[in-house]
Amino acid sequence: MQVLLQVENLQLAFNQQAVIKGISFSIQRGETFALVGESGSGKSLAALSVLRLHPTQAQLQADVLQLEEVDILRTPESKLSHVRGRRIAMIFQDPMSSLNPVMTLGAQIEEMLQLHFSLTKSQRSKRVLELLEQVGIPEPKRRRNEYPHQLSGGQRQRIMIAIALAGEPDLLIADEPTTALDVTIQAQILALLKNIQKQNGMALWLISHDLALVSTMADRVAVMQSGKLVEVAEKNQLFSHPQHDYTKKLLAALPDIHHQIELKPSAPILLKVANFKVHYPIKKGLFKRVIGSVKAVDGVNFTLAEGQTLAIVGESGCGKTTLGKALLNLIAKTAGQVHFCGLDLAELSAKSLREQRSAMQIIFQDPTAAMNPRMLVIDIISEGVHALQGKLDITDKVALVSDLLQQVGLDNSALYRYPHEFSGGQRQRICIARALAVKPKLIICDEPTSALDVSVQKRIIELLKHLQKTQGISYLFITHDLAVVAEIADEVAVMYAGEIIEQGSTHQVLHHPQQAYTQKLLSALPVLQIRK
Repeated sequence: MQVLLQVENLQLAFNQQAVIKGISFSIQRGETFALVGESGSGKSLAALSVLRLHPTQAQLQADVLQLEEVDILRTPESKLSHVRGRRIAMIFQDPMSSLNPVMTLGAQIEEMLQLHFSLTKSQRSKRVLELLEQVGIPEPKRRRNEYPHQLSGGQRQRIMIAIALAGEPDLLIADEPTTALDVTIQAQILALLKNIQKQNGMALWLISHDLALVSTMADRVAVMQSGKLVEVAEKNQLFSHPQHDYTKKLLAALPDIHHQIELKPSAPILLKVANFKVHYPIKKGLFKRVIGSVKAVDGVNFTLAEGQTLAIVGESGCGKTTLGKALLNLIAKTAGQVHFCGLDLAELSAKSLREQRSAMQIIFQDPTAAMNPRMLVIDIISEGVHALQGKLDITDKVALVSDLLQQVGLDNSALYRYPHEFSGGQRQRICIARALAVKPKLIICDEPTSALDVSVQKRIIELLKHLQKTQGISYLFITHDLAVVAEIADEVAVMYAGEIIEQGSTHQVLHHPQQAYTQKLLSALPVLQIRK
C-alpha cells in the first residue's frame, strides 16, 4: 500500500517542556489508523500538530512530517490553507466551540464547498442537503437554516462530520467523532465513513477512547501514554496479545454490558415526575405566526428513589438533555409536575427554589461551554459554594477544591489554571468536581463520561457509586452508552421522540427488551472484536 502520511520524531513542547515526545508512525492510503490513550495523553495535540494547528506558544519540530509530496513542516501558511480541508480534514472533539454560532448550518457546510470546489450555487445547495442526509440529520431542508445552539450535542457532532466530508479529503482525522452520538447513529456514521473509504480510498485517522469501536474500525492501533507511543500493532495482535502494561490496563477497564449491579433496598421517593412536557413553537412567515410545535419532551412519567440511579437512554435529539434541564427549571416546561423531596417545585417562590439549588445539581454534556474561560479552576469549582452556601476563606477554599480534584483524578497543579489548558476529558472531571462541591441530593448527569477514556471513565463511575453509597446521592444518568448503564444504573428508561417507551430494571431492559427500538439500540452496540 502507498504511504499517505509519514511522521518521524514529532515533538511538541511548551516552554521547553515536552508534551509530545518524539512519536513516529505512518498512515497508508485507504487504511484506518487508530490512536488510543487516556485523556491528556496528547492524542488531540498530535493531530493538531500534523495540521500545524498546534497552539502558537508551543514549539513544534519533526524529522519528517510529510503528506505524500507536501512537506507540511516547511509549506508556507498561505499554501497550507489549501491542504487543510481538501487534502486533510479534521472532525474536532468539541463541536460547539468549532462551529460558528452566528452562521446557519447550511452556510457552514457550503463555505467548505465554496473554498475548495468550483460549483454553482444550486450545486452547492444540493450537495449540502446530500451531506445532511448522509450524516443522519432529520428534516435537512429545515435544519440547514438553523444555528448550532438549536441542535443537540449529537446533532452538532454530525454537522462537524458533514463539514469534514464536504472536502472529500485524502485523510480524515476524526477526533472522538462519535463521542456524543447514540449507538444507532454511531453505527450509521461509521458505516458511512467506511463506505467513503472504499469509494475514494480515503485514509482515516481515528482518535478514540472507545476500544470496542476501535476494534471494529481500525486496521492498526497505536497506544499513547504521556506523550509517547508505547505500543503500535495490527488490530488483532494488539487486542488479543497486548504487550504493554498500559494497554492491558485499558482493556481491563472496559465497561461490561453483562455487569449486574448490586440490588439495593427500597427507599423513599426523592423525585417524582408526572406528565412532563416541553414543547417549542414553530414560527413561520413575516409575522412569525406559530404553525406547530416541536414536542421535545411529551408526557414523561417516572420516579427516582433516594440513593438510586435511573438511566435515561435514547438517540441524539430524542429529548434527554431537554428533560434534564427542564426538571431543574433551567429551561421552561410546557406542562407537568415535578415533586422533589415532597415539594412541588412549581409552587415554590424564587427564593425557596434557590434554596433547593444545593440539593439539585447538573453535570453538563459539553464541559467547555459549561465553564467560564476566564476563571481559574479553583474559582470554577468553588463558585457554587460561594453562591449557595456563603463565602469561604482562602485556606478552606484550597482544601475543599484540592479534595474534590483528588476525588475526580486530578492533582493540585490544576488549581490555578484555566479550562483551555486541559484536555476534553480533564475538563469534564472539573465539571463533576463542581457539581459535587455543594453536596447535592440529586445530580443530573448529562453524558458525564462520554468524553473520558475507559480508565478514567471507570474511576468516575466507581467514584459516583462510592458517593452514592456513602452520601445517598441519587443520579438521573443521561447517556447513550449502554455498557456504562449496566455498570451504574438500577433502572433504565428508554426515550424516543420525546416519550419514554420502555422502562424497567437494568437487567430487564438490557437483556430482555420488549420494544423494537430498544432491541435496535442493543444490536447496534459495538462489541470488542478479538481474533486470535
